[in-house]
Amino acid sequence: MDTLTAIGRWLAKQHVVTWCVHYEGELWCANAFYLFDAQNVALYLLTDDKTRHAQMSGACAPVAGTVNGQPKTVARIRGVQFKGEIRRLEGQESDAARKAYLRRFPVARVLPAPVWEIRLDEIKFTDNTLGFGKKLHWLRDSRAQQA
Repeated sequence: MDTLTAIGRWLAKQHVVTWCVHYEGELWCANAFYLFDAQNVALYLLTDDKTRHAQMSGACAPVAGTVNGQPKTVARIRGVQFKGEIRRLEGQESDAARKAYLRRFPVARVLPAPVWEIRLDEIKFTDNTLGFGKKLHWLRDSRAQQA
């Protein structure tokens, strides 16, 4: 199994992302339920335009973040660190992403918040189930690397 496939399978099983944006010397983090898109290597989420992180992001901004499970033992630790770009989706792109998101999280139908995409450009996946401290690395530009 290649690196991106392994990372993608794990990301598809999780549901909460933490991401951080930077604007004019200020950092801010947020959490949200997400849907992983393996084809585009992206996360889709809903967040209101009035939130601090959305206002700091504007229409598009660099982003970094994490996705992690909550294991009770060190040997089962798995988690992703990433960097990429967050942007607010519009039009047909937004409609398609919302439809997919609502299939996974039907309760979100009551949220009028816009859909945002986090394009993942670099991923580091720590997977202690493969051995303590095992890391898999993926870069969008090179499409796959393993360390």
